[in-house]
Amino acid sequence: MARYNGPKTKISRIFGEPILGNGKWLNKNSNPPGQHGASRKRKTLGEYAIQLKEKQKAKYTYGVLERQFRKTFDEASRIKGVTGENLIKLLEARLDNTVFRLGIAPSRPAARQLVSHKHVTVNGVIVNIPSYQLKPGDKIALKPKSNDNSSITSQVRGKNPKFNWLDWNETEKQGVFITWPERESVPENIKEQLIVELYSK
Repeated sequence: MARYNGPKTKISRIFGEPILGNGKWLNKNSNPPGQHGASRKRKTLGEYAIQLKEKQKAKYTYGVLERQFRKTFDEASRIKGVTGENLIKLLEARLDNTVFRLGIAPSRPAARQLVSHKHVTVNGVIVNIPSYQLKPGDKIALKPKSNDNSSITSQVRGKNPKFNWLDWNETEKQGVFITWPERESVPENIKEQLIVELYSK
């Protein structure tokens, strides 16, 4: 299964944000990667470069490679509404992202691994496809055998209250994808309009 396995801190330094991991090393060295560090004279980015950088940020944030990201964008452009907002909604509705948002896993890569290893169910059925698109009303939970595994359940921390498009039942360890999220509710610092402009060229 294709995914990014390269250095995470390097990617975070490119964008100056902890988009992969906790970004603890950004305080020590927040300069973009490259020879000569902060003293290096860097060119001012052009319009295309800024748009491309924003697309790369979204890809790394959600753990999606180029072909899959383009397919998601094409799907977003076919849905009624604002294309950029639709793109964010589709990325947020991915199963691996929702497992992360529900607090079942501490990070998106960890959530992806849980899904791939058949620990997660959707409406009672095991789903091992991280990119699986959830629909409003879908119920997400750990399968019964995994729910008894302390190494998995010890990572469960519960949903952040600000994610109002999701519901989490602490007793049953089960979440519900209530509705598509509104753009202002999604905390990711992504300028989706730049991505739309890039693909419109």
